Amino acid sequence: MTGPISEFLIGDHRRIAELLARARAGDSAAYDELRGALLRHIGIEEKILLRAIRARAGEARRSDPTNDAGGHGDEPSLAIRLRRDHSAIAAMLVPPPSPELLARLAELLALHDPLEEGESGLYAHADELLADDPDIVERMRQAPIPPLAPNFAGERAYLAIEELVARAAAARRKA
Repeated sequence: MTGPISEFLIGDHRRIAELLARARAGDSAAYDELRGALLRHIGIEEKILLRAIRARAGEARRSDPTNDAGGHGDEPSLAIRLRRDHSAIAAMLVPPPSPELLARLAELLALHDPLEEGESGLYAHADELLADDPDIVERMRQAPIPPLAPNFAGERAYLAIEELVARAAAARRKA
């Protein structure tokens, strides 16, 4: 059974997937909307959801999968893996879209979304931990689309993508 947090954020994943499919088919308006939707979604997770989980977890942080201190042994925590994915995803939105870049974005999202969805994912954890916070989904709904900078096709943008994708992959291998 999914709760309101899962329903809202999984619905957002579906909307993002539709925008990505349209962008991959050459729809430039869909790509522009995709950029805003992905950055908004990342902001919701980082600024609202993960903060609320951390605040609620309090003393139980050692057993909290979002604990920034790490998982078991050298295993990166879920929060660290999500942040590394979020950084790579955001970096992929800096240069102008290309078929190759959009394909890589789709591949990363296919690896990333299962960390959040499903009965052992972030959203199920949030639904359980934050069940008595009736306003959290409304705060998510009200989250604005961040201002979007023009695309930048400089070499630094592509180097950042490579570095951040490699970091995300390394965290995934350690998990």
